[in-house]
Amino acid sequence: MIPTMKQILLLKQLITLYLIIPADGDEQQSTNNWKGVFSISSYTQYFNVDTDVVLNRLISSLYPISGDFFSKIDANPDLYGLVWISTTLVFAIASLGNCATYLMHRRSDHSTSWTFDVSYLNVAACSIYGYVLIVPLAYYFLLQYLGSNASLIRFWCLWGYSLFIFILSSFLLVIPFEFLRWTIILLGGGASASFVALNLRSYINESEITIVVISAFVLQMGLAIFIKMWFFA
Repeated sequence: MIPTMKQILLLKQLITLYLIIPADGDEQQSTNNWKGVFSISSYTQYFNVDTDVVLNRLISSLYPISGDFFSKIDANPDLYGLVWISTTLVFAIASLGNCATYLMHRRSDHSTSWTFDVSYLNVAACSIYGYVLIVPLAYYFLLQYLGSNASLIRFWCLWGYSLFIFILSSFLLVIPFEFLRWTIILLGGGASASFVALNLRSYINESEITIVVISAFVLQMGLAIFIKMWFFA
């Protein structure tokens, strides 16, 4: 039996509808991709971002007063900042910190030889990774305890991108002028701390836990001062 043209058109419409409208099981599968803490496939969805999205979020981290970062990542929070930005910062402050000490050594002391300090890399890795993992985790449990609706992935995303300005600042901290270094790190730390605090305030939206926002600002400034004191002293 040869199908008629009407039957062929009807079949094409059914195929098109099948491809466009997913089944209920497919929707559940797309919204529930978590397969356990130790499964790599559980985390791949948080790295599914293209270059334009990442650049937009990096630029947003440089404009802290907007306070709309959570609205930008709400549909697709990522862990790019948590992993790659923090890793870049570790190598940046370790290598540029050594470069800064070399320049200061050249200016002040010519009698002794300068040596590369490998311990900078160990300290940078422990401090940056520890900070960007533990601090958001602590705020997540604290806000859960206080009854606020918190998302750990979004907190990791926020704190990860907040480190981007420190990468830019570390290149300027090589300049061997102490007053200029303090100015740069305080401006960069203030911008990063404001980015975290203002977005956290807009996300929480509860006046009774203002101390949480203030403490986040202080911790971020503390990280900035630590970077200056340890790597660019």
